[in-house]
Amino acid sequence: MTNDSFATARIGPFFVTQGIHNLRDYGGYPVPGEGRVRSGVLFRSGQHMEASDEDLALIDALDIRTVIDLRGTSERSGFPCRRHPRFGAQVIAYDGETSNSPPHEGGGGQVVMTPEKARERMLAVYRRMPVNPAMIWIFREYFRALDENEGGSLVHCFAGKDRTGIAASLLLHALGVHHDDIVDEFLLTNDAPTRAILERQSLPRMEAHYGTIDPEALHNLMGVLPEYIDTYIAEVTRDHGSLDAYLATILGVDEDRKQRLRARLVA
Repeated sequence: MTNDSFATARIGPFFVTQGIHNLRDYGGYPVPGEGRVRSGVLFRSGQHMEASDEDLALIDALDIRTVIDLRGTSERSGFPCRRHPRFGAQVIAYDGETSNSPPHEGGGGQVVMTPEKARERMLAVYRRMPVNPAMIWIFREYFRALDENEGGSLVHCFAGKDRTGIAASLLLHALGVHHDDIVDEFLLTNDAPTRAILERQSLPRMEAHYGTIDPEALHNLMGVLPEYIDTYIAEVTRDHGSLDAYLATILGVDEDRKQRLRARLVA
């Protein structure tokens, strides 16, 4: 089975799936010169607990050799990913928790979830992420794997939008993609044709905690806003001077590694 078998099962960069939210190719963006980030090797998504057999066949066809699972231990045990019988990819995951209060779990106190409270909750996630030791560890492993491993890779968390969105954005920055394109790719989550999958997987628990959630508040929790990625970058820049300095000193992505990544992932 080849990627061509699924050519009609795509909407732009998104793969049409039955039980995986936000599965897409995040390659294809131009870099300085005449190159582009390679398509068909960099994939991102939400978790795969409800993946259908057809979804698993698609994942198998994509020939993914490395999976970087950004979820913590409790998320992985509570929402174990289904795997194809031929699945043989290396799975990289953190032994511990990577987020103390992910949006899909509710939590944070019994409150009425207004749009502003939802926005502030998500901004807090992005403010914590640059200094979260677990996220630093898993992002370092993500870059190491992309530097050293052959074949395609898949990075995912639960919804495939926050932790995963920053992972993809950091890589595209390291490859030389323009900031505007990085933000556009980050915001593509809002166009995912599989929003119903995410709502099925997480909304019942959220409403059990918060009650009925205002549609705008739900968008702030289940989608992404430009200020989410802006907040992450602002935190990094304040503490380290630039995103490149953070990549080099904290995540191990120095100029040599950038050049190796570009040689591997830019065509």
